Amino acid sequence: MTHPTETPAPSRTAEVRPRRLVVLRHAKSAWPEGVPDLDRPLGPRGLRDAPAAGRSLAETGVLPDLVLCSPARRTRQTWDLAAAELAAAPPVRHDPRLYGADADELLDVLHGVPDETGTLLLVGHNPGLEDLVLLLAADGAGDALDRVRTKFPTSVTAVLTWHGSWPELRPGGAFLTGLVIPRGPKAP
Repeated sequence: MTHPTETPAPSRTAEVRPRRLVVLRHAKSAWPEGVPDLDRPLGPRGLRDAPAAGRSLAETGVLPDLVLCSPARRTRQTWDLAAAELAAAPPVRHDPRLYGADADELLDVLHGVPDETGTLLLVGHNPGLEDLVLLLAADGAGDALDRVRTKFPTSVTAVLTWHGSWPELRPGGAFLTGLVIPRGPKAP
């Protein structure tokens, strides 16, 4: 029992901040002959779809505090085109650990995200991103989780939420709140 002049200790739930992880698979890339994988650019469809991903983020209000992006040319182009659709671009870090990373490696990267980051956007590659979403999501809104299991196409944006710190993020510890596959207008 607390003495009337004492302040009760805050409950565990009062200390826990909601977090949001936005996973963005790079837009459709080109396969030019003789170009190393790291240097592959976006293809025509990717150049149309990447801005649509940014518009989708802006329209839904899913705006990141920080962006972690693979250093591959196609991921950098995807983010640059998406960010151009936002009112203000958040800080971006090009992290070489994201290129070719599997789900466990991506989770290790997430454990090091600064505590002040409430919403993080991760721009990377498959199969790592798809596997990460499936690893983290215990459940999802509507059929979102089933859709991820079926296909995780280019330009897809998955939004996961949980309460806790970045180092506390564990397999099955998040909820898949949304899945959007933005597409830009086709050329006439």
